[in-house]
Amino acid sequence: MRLRNIFDGVLASLTLCTRLPWWRLRELPKEAYERVTDYWPFVGWVTGGVMAAAFSLALWLGFSPALAALMAIAVRLLLTGALHEDGLADFCDGFGGGTTRERALAIMKDSHIGTYGVIGLILYIGLLWASLTNMADTRLEQQLITLLAASHADIDYSVLMNWEGAAVILFFDVLGKVAASFVTSQLPYARSEENAKVGVVYRQRSWRGLLAHVVRCTIALALPVVLCVFAGMPAIALGFVYIPVVLCLLPIPFIVEMLMAAWMRRRIGGYTGDCCGALFLLCELSLYLFLPLLMRYA
Repeated sequence: MRLRNIFDGVLASLTLCTRLPWWRLRELPKEAYERVTDYWPFVGWVTGGVMAAAFSLALWLGFSPALAALMAIAVRLLLTGALHEDGLADFCDGFGGGTTRERALAIMKDSHIGTYGVIGLILYIGLLWASLTNMADTRLEQQLITLLAASHADIDYSVLMNWEGAAVILFFDVLGKVAASFVTSQLPYARSEENAKVGVVYRQRSWRGLLAHVVRCTIALALPVVLCVFAGMPAIALGFVYIPVVLCLLPIPFIVEMLMAAWMRRRIGGYTGDCCGALFLLCELSLYLFLPLLMRYA
């Protein structure tokens, strides 16, 4: 029974967060959808993995870093159906244009996009694209210099797939979902179940459930962290101790999550599905923005 519940939870999370026909594998009970936040980090293996593969493949095929970054973003948008981006737009509209709690909730439930939503999406996609492009440009330049210094023979461009960048994309996707998944343990749902967009309210966790979720998140993060280390991510020297950059980045999205959770509590008294989507994207984006700052000390 325990394994069946885990399988149903993972399947429900994949069904809600991607456009792939996972629902054909099994008809899921409503309780499975109430536990989807428990398995968001494992969904990151799929969404982040596909995005990372698209990024590396585009570079290997000879596309410029700018085009590779754009193609990687586009592939994840197609895979998820822009679910999180839709949440970000509604979040920006509601929190930007809603002067009261009731007005903010009403705006977020409206399917039409407003000025704040458009500006929010432009800024988010622009910053994500620029971060991916910069990451690819920097890494490819370092690899070319290394190859040219080592030999004057023809360059094997298959080496320039940027495995480090792919590992970072996977790690950031999973870690962003890990941080966002804790909001349901901190805040109540801001609407009633009848007014929920998908007709489901995510279940709040007990202390025992929270401990189990920490274990799940640790398991989900283990693979991306190992891949980042083996892909060549550098470390920061603190005295005689060297700490991998990926570990230094771990607190960043949780700080963003706590600040946003406090803002949600003050503005609408809880969270909504749109808040969850916005939370994931902004936690993930914070990692891309802080990465160049830490790399300066590596």
